[in-house]
Amino acid sequence: MKPTSLKNAISGIRDGKIVVYPTDTLYGLGADIFNVSAVQKIYRIKQRPSDLPLPVMVSDREMMKQIAYITPSAKKIITRFLPGPLTVILKKKQIVPDIITKEKIAVRMPKNKIALHLASCSGPLTATSANIHGGQEPCTIDIAREQIGTRDIVYLDYGTLPGTPSTIIEPTKDDILIYREGAIRKEELYG
Repeated sequence: MKPTSLKNAISGIRDGKIVVYPTDTLYGLGADIFNVSAVQKIYRIKQRPSDLPLPVMVSDREMMKQIAYITPSAKKIITRFLPGPLTVILKKKQIVPDIITKEKIAVRMPKNKIALHLASCSGPLTATSANIHGGQEPCTIDIAREQIGTRDIVYLDYGTLPGTPSTIIEPTKDDILIYREGAIRKEELYG
C-alpha cells in the first residue's frame, strides 16, 4: 500500500466519502461520525436498519474519553485488551450525534496501525463491517467490494484479514455482559 492511498483515504473522509479500511479482525466501513450525510451513506450502503446503532473506532484512550464515559470497571478491561479485537459498550457523551447511537456507544480500538492512523488523522470513525447487513464477513477487499460496490468509496487493501469479528462486551459494576463472543474468548475476559 502506497502512503498516497492512505492520504487519499484521510482526505476522502474529510470530504464526506466512505473508506473501507483494515482492522485486526475484518475490513471496516468508515465515515466521520460527525458528518451526518456520510453516516447516512453508511446505513444505505450496508442496507442496515436505521434504528441499529453504529460502532465507532477511536485511535487512543483520549479520543475514547471525548465520546464516552469510562467507568472504573471499563478502564480495567480497556487497559488490558485495547488496542485489540474488542468492542466495548459505554455510555455515550452528548457530542456523539444521535444518528450513531442514542444512549450507549460501542467503541473499537483495533490493533491495526493503518486503522489507528486513519482515526488519529480523521477523528472518530464508524467501525461497522464492510458488508451488507447480515452478509458475508469481509476478510478481503474483494468480499467487501462484491457486497457494497465501489461508488464514492475509497478502498485500503491490506490483503486477507483474520476474519473473526471482535468480541462485544459491556462492563458493569459487578460483571461483564458478553453480547458476542468473537476473537477474544469468554475465558480470557475473566482470566
